[in-house]
Amino acid sequence: MVQEGLCVLVPCSFYYPWSSQNYYNILTYWFRGEGNHLTATLVATNYYWNKVKPEIAGRFKLLSDSTNSCSLSITGARKEDQGAYFFRVERGNDKYSYKEKKLNLQVTAQPDIDFEKPLVSGQPARLTCTVWGSCDGKAPLFSWLGDALDSLRSMIKNSQVLCFTPRLQDHGSNLTCRVKVPQAQVSTERTIRLNVSSLKTVQNASSLSILEGQAVRLLCEADSNPPARLSWFRRSLSENDTILSNSSTLELPSVRRTDEGAFTCLAENYLGSQLVFLSLSVNSTPHLQGPSCFWEDKVLHCSCFSQAWPVPSLSWWQEDQALRAINYETSKITTKSEGPWANSTVSLRGGLGAGLRLICKAQNAHGERSSAVLLLTGGRPPPFTCAEQEQGSWPLVLTLIRGGLMGAGFLLTYGLTWIYYT
Repeated sequence: MVQEGLCVLVPCSFYYPWSSQNYYNILTYWFRGEGNHLTATLVATNYYWNKVKPEIAGRFKLLSDSTNSCSLSITGARKEDQGAYFFRVERGNDKYSYKEKKLNLQVTAQPDIDFEKPLVSGQPARLTCTVWGSCDGKAPLFSWLGDALDSLRSMIKNSQVLCFTPRLQDHGSNLTCRVKVPQAQVSTERTIRLNVSSLKTVQNASSLSILEGQAVRLLCEADSNPPARLSWFRRSLSENDTILSNSSTLELPSVRRTDEGAFTCLAENYLGSQLVFLSLSVNSTPHLQGPSCFWEDKVLHCSCFSQAWPVPSLSWWQEDQALRAINYETSKITTKSEGPWANSTVSLRGGLGAGLRLICKAQNAHGERSSAVLLLTGGRPPPFTCAEQEQGSWPLVLTLIRGGLMGAGFLLTYGLTWIYYT
């Protein structure tokens, strides 16, 4: 193979069993073509009577007059020089064409760019620009051009071997090797498109908060070449973890408190693997239970419970006033919380009039819930109720009337039974 416009030397030697009585000069020939020596094109010979075509003369030369040398020099190679060549030797009546061992000449129009190894983002790379063929005189002049080389010094870019570190953004950009051969007045170049492999995940956030019951779509992205295989796992990656999704997205149509925790995205290609971790927090609006009330030793006790995340705060109100702002001689409010649960108890003694309306209110950053209990009258109510009926003389009169009616009924039943049997 030879670069168009350059030179190539083809070393060659041969052997032929000449007869001992053969005193003729050895004549050597090089032909181009698939036919015999009569139809093929003569390109070089040491027999001055045979003429070579003007466009070929001077560019193909036999290098030695040695009796067993067939070395050939080609200068200023052209595209039309490409093809098959065979060697022929003559000495008197001994003549032979070496058609079983041909020279196949390829003429390329561009230099070759060779990679020591595939390009990987962030890893040093070594590229070589190669021209096939050489000529006597100065060596070819090399230069490299491309956006990936903007930061390199000029002396590094004017060498046959290029050393640089490709970046992710260099993938798909052009790189050109330009070669100039002064003595042959030839300038040629080759441009390639860089294929830079990479594995890089894109993480927009490491944590996410969402309200319970809402839908969420988790997205994992990898800026990689070749494209990375993406999958989602729950918690940390281990052999026992179940794959939740074999794509870049993970759908959670209705988030529950049990979904809270860590999720892992795995990105893989032939360069290796990377993990992206996401912590999911599930928040909720308050759920309220109560209030419920009971009397004990002339003290009214009311309590309520609430569940939410973040844990809600509980407060007691009378109409539109916080209970802590009302001046009761004896009152006590106790509030406790554990995990997502909060409970509050209020104890009131004395000064409780009819129509007392107590409100328990639960509140966090995501919402508010409230519930009320109404104290109907003063006095001591039946157990486990906050409503009370007034006690006095009327209940006693009603009780006596009910007793008289029951007695009269008994006597009437007894009298009718006696009459029936007598």
